[in-house]
Amino acid sequence: MWDQNKLYVFDTTLRDGEQVPGAKLNTNEKIKLAKQLEALGVDIIEAGFPISSPGDFESVQQVAKEIKNCVVCGLTRAVKKDIEVAAEAIKPAKHPRIHTGIGSSDVHIKHKFKSTREEVLEKAVDAVKYAKTFVDDVEFYAEDAGRADNEFLAKMIEAVIKVGATVVNIPDTTGYCFPDEFGAKIAYLKDNVKGIENVVISTHCHNDLGLATANTLAGVENGARQVEVTMNGIGERAGNTSLEEVVMALKTRRNIDMDIDINTKLINRTSRLVAETMGIPVQPNKAIVGANAFAHSSGIHQDGVLKSRQNYEIIDPKEVGVDSSQIVLTARSGRAALIHRLTNLGFDVVNDKNDIYPIYNEFLKVADSKKEVDDADLAVIMNKFSKK
Repeated sequence: MWDQNKLYVFDTTLRDGEQVPGAKLNTNEKIKLAKQLEALGVDIIEAGFPISSPGDFESVQQVAKEIKNCVVCGLTRAVKKDIEVAAEAIKPAKHPRIHTGIGSSDVHIKHKFKSTREEVLEKAVDAVKYAKTFVDDVEFYAEDAGRADNEFLAKMIEAVIKVGATVVNIPDTTGYCFPDEFGAKIAYLKDNVKGIENVVISTHCHNDLGLATANTLAGVENGARQVEVTMNGIGERAGNTSLEEVVMALKTRRNIDMDIDINTKLINRTSRLVAETMGIPVQPNKAIVGANAFAHSSGIHQDGVLKSRQNYEIIDPKEVGVDSSQIVLTARSGRAALIHRLTNLGFDVVNDKNDIYPIYNEFLKVADSKKEVDDADLAVIMNKFSKK
């Protein structure tokens, strides 16, 4: 029985994240990242899509052998051969899971499968039944649930629960929903699906409109207890929900009382390892893990954060594995930031603050000529004044 007081973190960096063009991982790289994700404390690792290639089958199988503290999951379509291959790949896992499913929106049913609701429903049920012959833990995804008719979606989810699904995944596959819509969809399923109280409701949100994290949080607020995420938010098109954003939003605001087993102090290290291994740099202004997430260059902000970190930071950098905030010296910086940096460099400029004005004016001349003033520039400036 699942723990209703816990939020399960399902990481799909190795599957959905790897679908980014140019981010292909070999087996050794997948094992390295899987071990880091295990150390981070994720509950489920989706290791890949075993039917897609012999290489991915091998990678999923090796991850299944190496990982002991997480569920190891393989993705399939609602196709018997997919399920058989996934079952073989995850067979060595201490905690194996098959993740199978099919489209649930009329868009997918008509244009992707060229089928009917009745036929798709039958395939969904058959897939879960067949997966249950291999493993006890079967997750069902209703692809494009974000655009699905709620009444039909509820019918599909109830049918797969009846034949043994343990987790039901409600994906916003195209990033279409607004948070109130997605939250209402989860609430509708909780109120209208028989047996849903016995399974875990999962979210899997894409970021096409920049709403993946907001939609995921709305899902959690309305009863979802598993979140499907990737490190750095990588994934198809505009990406997936970011692990670091969801975890830190919930831990910072504490408005939903549940256990999250992520060791947040390993977030920055894990982010860097994913970026380096996959060759996908993290954008500087990325929340939580971007280079500028704890950097301050405005004089007003610098003065405020030097007086008290809480003035401009709602997260202690150390909580996510960053040593400290950064005071970046630019033409927008004020005297407080300059004094702070010079003092750290060993210059005595605190006793008589009137002395800082000529130094500050010289600093501004340098700052106007380049984007950032570094320690070497400051040494040159102070050397000028030591000779006067």
